This record gives sequence, C-alpha cells and structure tokens, in this order.
Amino acid sequence: MTASPDDAPLRPAAPPPHRLGDLAAAFRLDPSGAPGWQDVLVSGVRADNRQVAGGELFAAHTGAHVHGARFAPAAVAAGAAAVLTDPAGAELLAGTDLGVPVLVAADVPALLGRLAAELYGLPGQTLGTFAVTGTNGKTTVAFMVDHALRALGRTTGLIGTVEVRVGDRAVPATLTTPQPADLQALLAAMVDAGVDDLVMEVSSHALALGRVEPLVYDVAGFTNLTQDHLDFHGDLESYFQAKAGLFAPARSRRGVALVDDAWGRRLVDQARAAGTPTVALAVTAAADVPADWRVEDVRVDATGTAFTLAHTDGRTLRATTAMPGTFNLANAALAAAMVLESGVDPVALQQALDAAGGLSPAVPGRMEQLSDAPRVLVDFAHNTDALAQALAALRPTTTGRLVVLFGAAGERDRTKRPEMGRVAAEAADVVVVTDDDPHDEPPAQIRAEVLAGARAVRGATVREIALRAEAIRTVVLEARAEDTVLVAGRGHETVQEIAGTAHQLDDRDEVRAALAQRTGGPE
Repeated sequence: MTASPDDAPLRPAAPPPHRLGDLAAAFRLDPSGAPGWQDVLVSGVRADNRQVAGGELFAAHTGAHVHGARFAPAAVAAGAAAVLTDPAGAELLAGTDLGVPVLVAADVPALLGRLAAELYGLPGQTLGTFAVTGTNGKTTVAFMVDHALRALGRTTGLIGTVEVRVGDRAVPATLTTPQPADLQALLAAMVDAGVDDLVMEVSSHALALGRVEPLVYDVAGFTNLTQDHLDFHGDLESYFQAKAGLFAPARSRRGVALVDDAWGRRLVDQARAAGTPTVALAVTAAADVPADWRVEDVRVDATGTAFTLAHTDGRTLRATTAMPGTFNLANAALAAAMVLESGVDPVALQQALDAAGGLSPAVPGRMEQLSDAPRVLVDFAHNTDALAQALAALRPTTTGRLVVLFGAAGERDRTKRPEMGRVAAEAADVVVVTDDDPHDEPPAQIRAEVLAGARAVRGATVREIALRAEAIRTVVLEARAEDTVLVAGRGHETVQEIAGTAHQLDDRDEVRAALAQRTGGPE
C-alpha cells in the first residue's frame, strides 16, 4: 500500500451527472434560480467549499461556528454548479447573485447522505459492508477484519480513526466516521477501484448525527461501552443508545456483540427485539452468560495468544494474535466472528489466517512497540478503561518497573480525568502526567485534575512534566533496560492542538529520538 502524497479528498473518477430538476422532485427541494435551472447538471456534492470540484453541488448548512452559506461564493468560484442550503442560508444569500441555482431544504444534514448516495449511484449497495462500534477497540477490530478479508483474497476499503484507504491509496483520517457527503464519495471511489468489501469504524457521534445514512451494513460489531464522550452525549444511557442505533434494522442486517459486560448483553437483547439478528460473543464472561460464540482453550506464550472460537451449532475456528492483552484477544475474537457471520466458511477462514500468520495486523499507535530494552510502546488509550486494560496487559511481562505517561484532552469529559489518574497510579510503578491535546482549555488545569486522582493513591510515584515531548524524552532516557514504558493517549496522532494552534507532535517520533539519544545514534 502506498500513501497518497497529499490529502486531497478521495472521490469517484467520473460519476454520472444528475439534473437538478430530478433531484428537487426526489428530495422535495424548493428551487430558487433563473429559468432553466431544472436542466443544470451536477455530478457530486460537497459540504466543504475547499473540496468542491467543477460541476458539484455545494451543500451549505449550519456549522459549529458559522453558516456554510457564507462560503457559497467561494464554492461557486471553485466550480460549484449549484448550491443547496436551508432557510437560514437562503436568507444569508438573499440579494447575492451567485450565478448558479440555489435549492432550499428544511434540514440539509438530514438528507445529505441520501442525496449523496443517489448522486454517486448508491455505492453502498455494491459493497460488502462491515461496521464496528464501541468505546475501545474499534480501530484494532476494523484492522483485524480488514486483515482477515484480505487473507481470503478480497479487495478491501478501510475507513477509520487512523486512515482512509481505497485500493492502494491511503490518506490520514480527519474524523473516525466521515461526513455524509464525503462518506458516499468514498464508497463510490471504492467501487471505481474494484473494492469488494468496506470495513469501517462507526463512532457514536456519527450515529447520533446521522452521518452513515442511508447505509445498511451487512455485519455490525460491538466491542464494549465505558465512560467516554459524555461531553457530547450527556450520560451513559444516551451514549449507549447512540451505539445501539447501529444495530437497528435500518442500519444493519446482522450483528455480533461482545457480552463480557452488561452493556453488550443489553445490546443483544435490544437488537433482537428490534428485529436485527444479533449473536452474542463471550470471551471472559462466566459460563452461565448465554452466548452463541464463545472463546475456549486460550493459550498465551511469548509469541502471542492462541484461542478457539466455538459456536453452539458446532462451527469452530482456531486463531492466533500476536497483539498483547485480554482486550486484544476479545478484539481478535470479535473480528473473526464478524467475518464468519458474513457467511465465510470456517475452514476457508482457518486456512487463510494460518497462511497470513493469524490476526496480527500492524495497527499504527495501538500497542505499537518501538523498542525491547527498555520496552517502549505507544497506545491510543485515552479513557479510564482503555488505560487500565493496556497496563494490565503489560504488567505480567514486565520484569522491571512499569512506567506510564499520559494526559487528558481539553474541552472533553472532565469527569474521567481523576479516574484516569487513579487507575494509572494503581496499576503502574511510575506515573508521569503531561499534556495531551489541551485545545482551548488551560493545560495546567487539565493536568491538575488528572494529578488529583493519581496522588490520591497511597504510595504512588507521580510526576508532572508539562511539555509532552520533554516528558517522553525524560521517561525514555531514565528507563532501565528491564522497564516497560507506555506512552498513552494519542497513539497515531501527529498534531497537538494548544490554544487554537496546531503543533506537529508524533509520540512515536519523540520516542525514536529519545531512543537514539540513549544509544548515541543520530536523532
């Protein structure tokens, strides 16, 4: 796979044009344009004027800070053939001669996915589709499903937190789940590239905001639910219901859910009651927890974890993963079960995974090990449960001290900050609190809230080093050969936002530079 040299949007090569008159009739759009507007042709739709190409429709709706209609002139200058907006946008454009037709809809975001799908030829109906949701593990499960499908000889497309890939072209991701118009353009680009199957992460934000409309996934997977994103959802119940929306019949044809916690068991019951066939997968759940798939005969050694996935109907699969920890065992089992529930024969999957070395894809920033002595890993763990599980996975194989470096993001759920500090201090020998992405919140305030939880643990060794690059350099240089250092919270991310300014910062690069300094090599 070769990465794209730029971040230009991935789009279909030559989508067929559509008459505005036909679109207006199909989606009940009110026209406001010169005579003949019905025959104007559009070949795509974009909600970002910076991505508009000639002949596309520019969708201008209310944004987080400003209405998109203010960018309509720039979109037209870039080649937009028409503008779609809401009544507020139409009012902003009143008296402005854009020189192109303007169509009005009451709620542009609500119809944008369906409109884009129509413009791009309903690409989601051509692809096999897999979706993963949950608080933790989405990225790893998506990479594992993608890995398994490729081992089976399928051509895949991947959409998630780390990257977006169509065929051999990849670009860094900006959102876990793209905006509706961008998502449909991506699917159309996948169809153009000969992709067989789409694998994507679906965030709770995307589900709550309707970004995946009108996709109906063939198989949806659920990892777990722990406290996160309450700044957006308000409470755990609303967060759960957003995730559960993926398992409604309008969103998925079949579901697989881990039932090691009560949220997963509840999701299975709710999905089945709604009419979506959903199977339960137990990894660590007690034997009396009902499950269709269950993990058995788990064996762990220096090379990783081997396990058997067994169904009540007699189907079995023996699989391995080199990724450490019980949570990665669960991720691997979920990925395998999702592929099997899509109709793949267990024998065929067994042979494919044996040839591919198991379910062990390289997942950037997910328990990514950068050195052996000291052992230094970078992981995306950015909430309480993920941090606790990552440390629990590393403790049994750490002969020296277990050191963890992390922070918390600004302008996000504040209630998890002291809890993250507490679990880190309880599980690690040394805790170093530093900055994550402060955004527009004072960094010292964020660190203080994390430190309060860590310092409440009796006997904990806790340090504060504000600048993240300095903190990474310090812990790597001070580590002994037998120590394990976990740099947590940002994983694959390469930009740190502080007070509205984006700073280039890749934890992995900082670790490599510090390791080079230890050995006296070039940084």
